[in-house]
Amino acid sequence: MNALQIVSRGEAKFVKTDIPNLKPGYALVRPQLVSLCGSDIHLLHHSPDEMYPFPPGTSGHEIIAEIVDLQDDSETFKKGDLCLAIAPDHRGMAEYYLAPIKNLIPLASGKTVEELLMSQQLGTVIYAAKQLPNIVGKTAVVIGQGSAGQWFNFILRQLGAGKILGIDKIESRLKLSENYGATQTFNNSRGSALDYLKQFNRGELAEIVVEAAGTQSSINLSFQLAREFMGFILQFGVPREPLKIDYYTMFTKCLNIRSIDHANSEKSHSSTKMAMEMISSGKINTKPILTHRLPFKNVNQAYELHRTGSDDCHKILIEMS
Repeated sequence: MNALQIVSRGEAKFVKTDIPNLKPGYALVRPQLVSLCGSDIHLLHHSPDEMYPFPPGTSGHEIIAEIVDLQDDSETFKKGDLCLAIAPDHRGMAEYYLAPIKNLIPLASGKTVEELLMSQQLGTVIYAAKQLPNIVGKTAVVIGQGSAGQWFNFILRQLGAGKILGIDKIESRLKLSENYGATQTFNNSRGSALDYLKQFNRGELAEIVVEAAGTQSSINLSFQLAREFMGFILQFGVPREPLKIDYYTMFTKCLNIRSIDHANSEKSHSSTKMAMEMISSGKINTKPILTHRLPFKNVNQAYELHRTGSDDCHKILIEMS
């Protein structure tokens, strides 16, 4: 089969590799659509040197796939079914993928497969939001307004946040933010986010800060924007090592910081299923965030689009067929 493989930092190549052998508890699936995520860009450009090369199939983990074969009987799935496939190993950027049956989620009705594919990342945000304290009426900041940041805007609004400031350096992302729940937006390439926050929040800093970018500057900015003693920072963005952290600010402000990862290990994938129900019921509209669709052969172009945020891109779909 054809597969993509990250072979070195910043370099991914097409390779020929064997179709995985079916084994008990697994299903052989054929990816149809794969959407890109910041963690794919992290694997390609920002992983520790010793991790390269990655195995064939890297990097893709948000997948709509057709079930080709199952070794065990399943009450939920049969051959030919489409499903959402969770791929913690990121090896779904290939013509076939061997997925644990427990990581397959049936598709809900009422929306297109493209819209339902967004359940995977929205599910990780719901999973992360379970770590937040009570935020009713509080001021929240979301640093990074990529797709994950937009989902955080929405969930924070659902949880009752009084004010939500979306921060990013790409203007097209900020234009989308208010559609998903941000009450204010700020382009921090054009000025001080700290000054802006104080200006609209009556001189106060934020009780809640979600860091959804993972860069050195965004992590340090989260320390600056969080309120002294009572500030809660949710570290969601995968950190791009090496980092020079402003530990002094974090320490002297006595901040509460919670990092969150491993949503794909959640029992029964309950957060992802909740996300799919929200999408299928129309509670959240994912269409505006689906901006680009490229064929598998152009996946490296898609990675670069995602990395730079150029061409007003938000969520990029890779068509595998």
